[in-house]
Amino acid sequence: MTSNKRDPVLVVLQLSGGNDALNTVVPYGDPNYTDNRPAVRVPEDQVLQIDDYIGLHPSMGPLKDLYDQGKMAIVQGIGYPNPNRSHFRSMDIWHTCEPDKIGTEGWMGRAIRELDPKGENVLTGVNFGRGLPRALAAPEVPVASVGNLETYGVLTGINDDQRGEALDIFARMYSPAIGRSTVTDYLSRTGTDALHGADTLSTAPEKYSSTVEYGNNSVAQYMRNIAQVHLAELGTRVLYTTAPYNSFDTHAGQLTAHSNLWTGASNAVRDFYQDLKEHDASDSVVILIFTEFGRRVHDNGSGTDHGSGGMAFVVGDAVKGGLYGEYPSLATDKLLEGDLQFNNDFRGLYSTLLERWMGLDAKPIVGGAFEQMEFI
Repeated sequence: MTSNKRDPVLVVLQLSGGNDALNTVVPYGDPNYTDNRPAVRVPEDQVLQIDDYIGLHPSMGPLKDLYDQGKMAIVQGIGYPNPNRSHFRSMDIWHTCEPDKIGTEGWMGRAIRELDPKGENVLTGVNFGRGLPRALAAPEVPVASVGNLETYGVLTGINDDQRGEALDIFARMYSPAIGRSTVTDYLSRTGTDALHGADTLSTAPEKYSSTVEYGNNSVAQYMRNIAQVHLAELGTRVLYTTAPYNSFDTHAGQLTAHSNLWTGASNAVRDFYQDLKEHDASDSVVILIFTEFGRRVHDNGSGTDHGSGGMAFVVGDAVKGGLYGEYPSLATDKLLEGDLQFNNDFRGLYSTLLERWMGLDAKPIVGGAFEQMEFI
């Protein structure tokens, strides 16, 4: 699967807030686009054209370059049955693969459990950002969640002797006697895992050297952190980060905000890819970029409101670049209550990544068999 025999790694960038699909993969060749977007549209002469119908937002030049190199797949019309316009519920569905009920396990948490069933590496999954995405959460699956890799650790502000003594006390506190309750045992493991993971991750920045200069925004810095961890060869297989909370929720002032958001995200992905190329480590990584839903077809005068039928991107050396799935119709009689209809179930996207890239059986992870795609 990879020329240098490294284990395949999946990196996920979540565009929090519901990215506007129509102004990202722009159907400039469809008059319905102009009719529905009198105020919030990308002018045809600014679109980075892919063919005579669609193109990318002008701020996505770095991703267009990857597309032109055959390194990026665009998955059109991604979604799920009976779409939900709530941020929380829609993201919960994407994270748990449970569109009909409240899920208890994240799909990536299940994948991490399959990758490391004995929990031998507490860094099999690592998140960068605040909190822990539900996608990574599953019982007895340790996942490190890092706010700032350079300062990540436990009791880093005291000298080595004091820190060693303090960590020993913490370890004993988190190591109850055999026979205690299941909850206590779980807390014990979680605590000691956190200590171990923090100490190991803190070594990643000092091992890292690169000529690539990332941007100052949080997405860029977290992508840099992901590169540092991957290049440190800590056995991490799943790396996750999220654009600032609800930043892609562009109800107002969208034209400027959306342009700035995609400038930051596109540059960050480009820099990350170049960083891995510089270190001869790009062929073991595939990047998934997704959002919880698309937005309404008709603008609201300044922005766009919550909708459905989005787009996803998959980037990497192993990716067969191109367009996958059909662009949803913008014809009025083809819309779903004013939204794009989905035509690619997101669980098929996940299944493709899980089976064709990570080498896992997707069915128990995504909750069934779904049509896979040919981008890997």
